[in-house]
Amino acid sequence: MAAVTRGSFTVFRQLLTHHYRRRCFRPQSFRPDRTLQPLSFRYETDLKMFSSRSLHSSAVSQRPIVSFKLSDIGEGIMEVTVKEWYVKEGDKVSQFDSICEVQSDKASVTITSRYDGVIKKLHYEVDGTALVGKPLVDIETESSSEVLQEEDVVETPAMARDEHTHQEIKGLKTQATPAVRRLAIENNIKLSEVVGTGKDCRILKEDILNFLAKQTGAIIPPTLFQEIQPPPPLAAARPVSTPAALKAPPTTPKPVFTGKDVTEPLKGYHRAMVKTMTAALKIPHFGYCDELDLSRLVSLRAELRPIAEGRGVKLSYMPFFIKAASLSLLHFPILNSSLDEGCQNITYKASHNIGLAMDTVNGLLVPNVKNVQLLSVFDVAQELNRLQALGTAGQLGTNELSGGTFTLSNIGSIGGTYAKPVILPPEAAIGALGKVQVLPRFDAGGQVVRAHIMNVSWSADHRIIDGATMCRFSNLWKKYLENPASMVLDLK
Repeated sequence: MAAVTRGSFTVFRQLLTHHYRRRCFRPQSFRPDRTLQPLSFRYETDLKMFSSRSLHSSAVSQRPIVSFKLSDIGEGIMEVTVKEWYVKEGDKVSQFDSICEVQSDKASVTITSRYDGVIKKLHYEVDGTALVGKPLVDIETESSSEVLQEEDVVETPAMARDEHTHQEIKGLKTQATPAVRRLAIENNIKLSEVVGTGKDCRILKEDILNFLAKQTGAIIPPTLFQEIQPPPPLAAARPVSTPAALKAPPTTPKPVFTGKDVTEPLKGYHRAMVKTMTAALKIPHFGYCDELDLSRLVSLRAELRPIAEGRGVKLSYMPFFIKAASLSLLHFPILNSSLDEGCQNITYKASHNIGLAMDTVNGLLVPNVKNVQLLSVFDVAQELNRLQALGTAGQLGTNELSGGTFTLSNIGSIGGTYAKPVILPPEAAIGALGKVQVLPRFDAGGQVVRAHIMNVSWSADHRIIDGATMCRFSNLWKKYLENPASMVLDLK
C-alpha cells in the first residue's frame, strides 16, 4: 500500500512539474485541466510572486547612480572645505535633506540633496577641499525619470543652499522639486498659482493635490498625505541645548605639547583674512580716538532691558551704537562710501549695512545688519540676536557676511580698551569700541562723580576722508550716545 502511495505521488509530482513547465515556457498553448485547477492556481500565484520579486530585484539593481556635483555658490568661489558630513555611505536621503556643510573663504553653506535615494560614496573626507563642478557624493536614485529631468540642473550655478530648486515663472521664483513640477505639468497646473506651504514657501506635493482638489471638488484621502509627507530635516534630530547647558562656562582644553612643528594650509576664513588684510594694507589709514560718558545710556538700557526681554530679545549696548552710527552717517555719507580700485570714482551707499566684528568658533567674522537707516533700536537688537545665534552655531551665510558698508568692532566684549582697527575693503571707515569702565570724572559743578566711560578708536581711508570729517562724525555719534534722548528726534 505504501509503495502504491509513493508511486502515485511520484506520478502526481511529475504531472505537476510538466504542468509548471508548460505554463512557464508555453503559456499560449496551456489549457488548464479541471482536476488540477486548484493546484495550478497556487502555482500561478507563486509564479506571479516569483516574477514580481525578480522584476523588483532587477529594478533595484538597475537604479541609476548619479554623481551629485558641487554647484557654484557664487562670489567667484572655486573650492570649499568640507566641515561636516550629515550623512554616511548607505544612508537614505530625500530631496532637500542636508548632506554636508562646506565653508568657503566667505561663508558656510549647507548643501542639500537634489534626489531621493541612497548615499553610495562620499568623495571627500572632513576638512577636505572640494572643487566646484566636481562630484561631491554619489547617490543611487529611486527614479530614473527624475534624474533625467535633473541632469540639466546639476550644472546650473546656484548661489547658495536651495536655490537650485528655483524656477522662473513670469518673474516670480517658485521652489519645487522635479517630481512636484512633473505632477503640476501632468495636471495642467501653473506653479505660480499654487501657494507653497513648505520651508521658504516651497511647493510640496500636497499643495498640488490641495489645489487640484479645489479645482475639481475631489476629496483627497488623509492616507495620501501621509505617504507624501516629506521627512523632517536631519538637523531637527539634533538635541536642543538646555538653558543650563547654555549658561555653563566654556571649558578651556588642556594644551598638548608635541615638540614638533606643524604645517597646514590656510583654509576657509583664515584664507579670507589673508586676502582681505593684504588688500587693506593698500589703504592709507587715518586714526582718531575719543572717550564717551555713557552714564545716561547705561540707565536707559537698564530701564528698557526688561521690556525687550519680555518680547524675547536680549538688549545690549550694541543696538544703540549701531543706530547712532546710522544717524550720523546720514550727515556724513562719505564714511558710508567706497572707492574704486582705480581711485577714480566714489560710490555713496544708500543702505547702511553696518557690520559687527564677531569672535566665533570659526574665527573673526563680520556679519552686518542690513538697512539700519530703516530700523528701530529694537529691530537692530532683534537682528543682532539672530546673527549672534548663527555665529555661535557656525551657520553664518553669504547673505549675512556680504554687502557691509560700515563696521564697528566691539573689542571691549573681550576686555580691550584701545585698538587700531583695520578697514575692511571696500569700506571706508571702521570703529573699535573699548570696554565700559566706571571711572571718576568731574561733573558740570566740578564735583567728582562715578561715570561709565568707553573709549572708541576710529580708522578711516585717508584718501577720501580727512581728519576734520572723521572728528565731526565722531562728535555727532558721541552726542547721540551721551544724550540718548536726542536720538528720539531723529528716529524714523
